[in-house]
Amino acid sequence: MTEIAFPVLSETDPDAEGVLATWFFGDGDSVAEGDLIAEVAVDKVDMEIPAPAPGVLRLLVKEGDVVKQGAVIARIE
Repeated sequence: MTEIAFPVLSETDPDAEGVLATWFFGDGDSVAEGDLIAEVAVDKVDMEIPAPAPGVLRLLVKEGDVVKQGAVIARIE
């Protein structure tokens, strides 16, 4: 199993947060390594998150949720 964490936004502010803007795949969907699986919004910048491994995606947060940097947002089984 591979965990997918919300990107680290600030080395100096451990409480930095962002928003999980969009999931490009649904819970239980198969993904390939490198597929863009999510977009996160941080301040005025959007960042894309690629799948680090192939497998079945399990979502742990919903679109629109505010997430602390480093928190696990999904798993690939």
